[in-house]
Amino acid sequence: MSEITEEIKTDLEGQLKTLEASLTGNMMTDMDIRDQIHNIKMKLNGVKPVDSYYECVGCGS
Repeated sequence: MSEITEEIKTDLEGQLKTLEASLTGNMMTDMDIRDQIHNIKMKLNGVKPVDSYYECVGCGS
């Protein structure tokens, strides 16, 4: 897996904070936001290769 740079990591963490602050508590409204949060966390935790076409290594979705 490729490593992310500190600049990209800082940017992703900023995006994550912004998205988490925009959650409303309404499941239907928050679904897209939570999906974006999940994708960012996967990138930060190295779950998927940063340059990979696939969002999830395990399921290929």
